[in-house]
Amino acid sequence: MKNWILTLCLAAVTSALAPTAASAATFTIPDAGVSFNAPEGFTQLTAEEIGSKYPSNRAPNFVVGNARRTTTIAFDLKPQGLPKDKLPQAKASFETLFDRIIPGIEWKEKKLLDMRGQQWIYFEMTSRAIDTDIYNIMMVTPHRGKMLVFNFNSTKGEFPAVEKELRKSLETIAVAGE
Repeated sequence: MKNWILTLCLAAVTSALAPTAASAATFTIPDAGVSFNAPEGFTQLTAEEIGSKYPSNRAPNFVVGNARRTTTIAFDLKPQGLPKDKLPQAKASFETLFDRIIPGIEWKEKKLLDMRGQQWIYFEMTSRAIDTDIYNIMMVTPHRGKMLVFNFNSTKGEFPAVEKELRKSLETIAVAGE
């Protein structure tokens, strides 16, 4: 009996002293060796939600978002190849294309970024959408002969409240071997 009470007391003390960090869900691209932790409360969008948010044949296959879907993280492995040695040229091509096709684009940052030995094209920008202004952080890298794309997207008004968590999530991106 004393052992049982001692065990219970130790369990209670251990749980009381344990960190109470918010739990973030881990999301992956199946069979691609890609994962990241999304902010607390983010859930996967349904196919219908993705179709509504991205009404084109180039919609991402994977999107997670907050309950209101005003902040989302889209991630996908696109079939287009992206050679590692061509990242500077790809970055310049994306910039030119985005300047042409994204309404009201305002660049915050455009650079090549090294994250844990993986080279990424990194774009940070705002733009106009049909119903609100958008804040985007987009990252692109070669992976297994394809193009890995992440897009952290929020309404411009909401971005300051979610920025810290989105940047924390961005830092958790893990890309396993080619």
